[in-house]
Amino acid sequence: MATTPKTLVIKDLEEKSILVSRTFSAPLEKVWRAYTESELLEQWWAPKPWKAETKTMQFSVGGHWLYAMVGPENEKHWGRMDYTAITPHLSFEIKDSFCDEEGNVNSSLPVATGTIVFTPTASGTLVEFKMFYSNEKEIETMIEMGFEQGITACLEQLETLFLENKI
Repeated sequence: MATTPKTLVIKDLEEKSILVSRTFSAPLEKVWRAYTESELLEQWWAPKPWKAETKTMQFSVGGHWLYAMVGPENEKHWGRMDYTAITPHLSFEIKDSFCDEEGNVNSSLPVATGTIVFTPTASGTLVEFKMFYSNEKEIETMIEMGFEQGITACLEQLETLFLENKI
């Protein structure tokens, strides 16, 4: 008997998008906080042994999260998530990009826009985020960079934090 994966990742080359879907065994309020507060994001937004480290974060329309993915040798890869729309406890829209330590976007790497939607369920909270890219090559680059494995590991780490009541 086949089992449904806990984290679903669907790439659509025609639509130039990647959809990630996961139901967490936690109430909406906790899941929302895990996605919108830097001290909680740092606990799960990088696949081990990497970790996320916040330089600045302002979760508001026009604000952004500037963070580094820090590797085991202390190497840093910077990312920037700009918040373009927020409907509290329902959804937020972002522009997601690679950047330098100062937040200057690296235009040679993929940039995505997307929406993260939170839906209460009988068993917890469904989170679906859909990211749109400029072209198929950007999606392929993300897949080659290990996006699917990385996001799956991150979301597993988040579920573990919920199960252990650490969030």
